Amino acid sequence: MPLQIVVDRLADWRPYFPSDDLITADDYLAEAQPAQAQAPEQEQEQEQGAATHVINLSAELDYLESGYYVSLLAQARGQRVLPSVETLNQLSRKALIDLQLEALSPLLNDLARRGSLNGDSVTLRVLFGECLHPALSKLARKLFERLPCPLLEARFTRRQDLWRLSRLKPLRLTALAGDEQDLFASALNRHSRKVWRTPKARRRYRFDLAVLIDPQEALPPSNRGALKEFIRAGRRLGIDVSLITKRDAGRLAEFDGLFIRETTSLDHHTYRMARRAEHEGLVVIDDPRSILRCTNKVYLHTLLRTRGIATPDGILLNRHDLPQLAEKTAGLSFPMVLKVPDGSFSRGIVKITSAEALLTEAERLFASSALLLLQEWLPTDFDWRIGVLDGQPLFASRYYMARGHWQIYDHSKGKTRSGGFSTHAPEDVPAAVIKAALKATRLIGNGLYGVDLKQVGDRVVVIEINDNPNIDAGVEDALLGRSLYDRILAVFLERMEASRRLGG
Repeated sequence: MPLQIVVDRLADWRPYFPSDDLITADDYLAEAQPAQAQAPEQEQEQEQGAATHVINLSAELDYLESGYYVSLLAQARGQRVLPSVETLNQLSRKALIDLQLEALSPLLNDLARRGSLNGDSVTLRVLFGECLHPALSKLARKLFERLPCPLLEARFTRRQDLWRLSRLKPLRLTALAGDEQDLFASALNRHSRKVWRTPKARRRYRFDLAVLIDPQEALPPSNRGALKEFIRAGRRLGIDVSLITKRDAGRLAEFDGLFIRETTSLDHHTYRMARRAEHEGLVVIDDPRSILRCTNKVYLHTLLRTRGIATPDGILLNRHDLPQLAEKTAGLSFPMVLKVPDGSFSRGIVKITSAEALLTEAERLFASSALLLLQEWLPTDFDWRIGVLDGQPLFASRYYMARGHWQIYDHSKGKTRSGGFSTHAPEDVPAAVIKAALKATRLIGNGLYGVDLKQVGDRVVVIEINDNPNIDAGVEDALLGRSLYDRILAVFLERMEASRRLGG
């Protein structure tokens, strides 16, 4: 099989035997592109393993540096490259590394019990999955399987008798010396003779799906367990799922789909990335129209009321109404609920118990919004959350109010508390609740939504529609388990296949 070994300078290869496969990064980047698309028989030949394999040993692997472009162009040219752009992206984000390597904790603890990890820190150099320390060979192999990069340096530290990965970064070829150079040469030789794919990636993936997350978000739409389940579901369906952050906006064209698992907002990178991805022809959930329609409570209130869908009774307040606020709200019964348009997770929602409190809170909230929504207060023990995917009910949950509080989330005293939950089969939910949820989402689109509803006696009202509802391991998947993630990614698969057939 054709092989190219990319280095920064030919002199970097001086300790090793000369090779005709050697090429500098500058020369590789300057190589002419194919003049025309390959014939089908050529593409079939590549599928069978004749494609060029590129080992990228450049030291400049940061985003948009020359080594990064080597991997990027290799993938664009239909070559198989190590490391891939996806691996480089993960190596540049500590939170993504932690998520990818979280399963190594039992192995680290076992090595510590055996005395293979000594002192307070251990530095391990991994060369194509091999290392100089026999006792740590399994650890080296696992690191390479999960983050396949030719040369890696990992540092492990001990805190309170627990070992953790504290740093992982690509290692420069020129940093090797002595026995490490000998190991590198032999490991390269062994690796280049094997099937190119690592043991954890035997199968080829038909599509690439980017999942947008914010590792620092306090209340993300999906917890770590759910993100791992999405990755596993992707593998089962032939979709390579990669976690990305807002810093990867420039890479969206590399993917076939974008799944937003970060709280969305209009004046925010989530909306901008959704629009960019849609412009690039990606399948997008949450699509920008759904974000636009769902994130503003004023818009939703008006839309639902106009289309005859039951919502809590209420009125819109304009900032210019402030001097006449008492007159405009005369005759209203308290308590009521005052909402800013784009609040989430119970934030920006205030319970109003009197006309005086309304004036005080309205003055405060009008500082951030020209319009506010004032609605009747409907106390219930729980809210229904109906998950709707592609126009069909997906899950049903009851979200209970935080203890001693009138909302699901209580953000008082600098802490956030939430109530309990229970998950139900949609067929076990009152028919009026399911009917209202489906009717409401038809006004929004055919993506993934979470409709919050209250049921008071025979009355069912829609509180809001969430464009990226929570999908948390242990909560929304309590009934369906893994099939919940399969069903969501199956919609991506169907749409990506349709897009590919249409040449999108």
